[in-house]
Amino acid sequence: MNKRQGYASLAALMAAIVAICGGIYLGVGAVKDRPALRTPPAAAPVWIGTWAASPVVPAPADTPLGSPSGRDGRSVRNVVHTSIGGTAARVTLSNLYGTVPLHISAVSLAVRAGGAAAVPGTVRPVVFDGAHTVTIAPGGHLVSDPVALRIPYDGDLLISVHTPAPGGPATMHPQARQTSYVADGDRTGDERGEAYTGRTTSWHHVTAVDVLTSQAQGAVVTVGDSITDGVSSTLDANLRWPDVLADRLGGRYGVLNQGISGNRLLTEGRGPSTLDRLQRDVLDRSGVRTVVVAIGINDLLREPYAPPAAEVVAGYRELAARARAEGLRVVGATVLPCGGHRFCTPAVQSARVEINKAIRAGGIFDAVVDFDRALRDPYAPQRLYPLYDSGDHLHPSDAGYARMAETVSLRTL
Repeated sequence: MNKRQGYASLAALMAAIVAICGGIYLGVGAVKDRPALRTPPAAAPVWIGTWAASPVVPAPADTPLGSPSGRDGRSVRNVVHTSIGGTAARVTLSNLYGTVPLHISAVSLAVRAGGAAAVPGTVRPVVFDGAHTVTIAPGGHLVSDPVALRIPYDGDLLISVHTPAPGGPATMHPQARQTSYVADGDRTGDERGEAYTGRTTSWHHVTAVDVLTSQAQGAVVTVGDSITDGVSSTLDANLRWPDVLADRLGGRYGVLNQGISGNRLLTEGRGPSTLDRLQRDVLDRSGVRTVVVAIGINDLLREPYAPPAAEVVAGYRELAARARAEGLRVVGATVLPCGGHRFCTPAVQSARVEINKAIRAGGIFDAVVDFDRALRDPYAPQRLYPLYDSGDHLHPSDAGYARMAETVSLRTL
């Protein structure tokens, strides 16, 4: 097929998807009881992100499951939670941290019923440029062809990936706060989940899901560290603060969580610095209109050095300028208190207060969300309020994450 024929085929496929999705509603009875999203006849559907997770590290080969990168021909069934719905989806798979080509023999997408089981009738094969079998080069990624399937908002999807042979370390997001599943053999087409006897709390291979929609108005990217990643939130409950924010937005905007535990604004830590990953994790996301920046505490707490507050503020200015140059609205969050944490020295607290003063003064971001003021103890402002403290004096509790989401003014988005 030549390039012109390929474009014609893609155009025909997209027209078919729009036609199908305008006339068919696929039942998703096991998802939350929400009103169905209807496509206005005159609206033109666009691709907007409904879920994302930053690639962070290669999966270690000595995990209890064995590396789900392909040993013994395993299938990984990733569970991901949507923030908006649509009439079709496309999936991004990554081999960013792979050292050899990653061979994939089958991928499927389904609406989740519960556990590793799919809602009957929703399992769909996922293909890439028409091919079921693909190879992703080390450091590369692939975006799938559109998959015609009614995607619920505030629901769970199953993205199952089968790798038939060892493919080196799998690219993963380790702090998922979500149980996913592993099975021997190619079980990507299974509706029932009995074969998925293994468990993992990391996402493997998959880094983004976009939906075709005429209902949502764009996407909000939350970029940050472990506090945005949701460390200390209840497992399998979708109570990270970006999840609660998505609930407040009610399917009108996608919310893409690009938090990485241990991440820093200025220097490499767990994953590249926020400045270095801005293009990949924020600017390249589908339909993004706004970015909420909640980063900085690890720059102060972690070695190899704690930069002066002025350097962190300069980093914010650079990030904001780059995002604005791409037409995004930039919302900056103050840095939460850390009193009581073993690395939260008086020098760290002093720098944190200085950074927050600069954020509140304006001139850096288009709007400010004051997480510090919302979660600090009014009688000990260097510490988290006890109800909002998970117990380590750094990460919020579920109540603290909910308070963070409630603090975001929807007008700023």
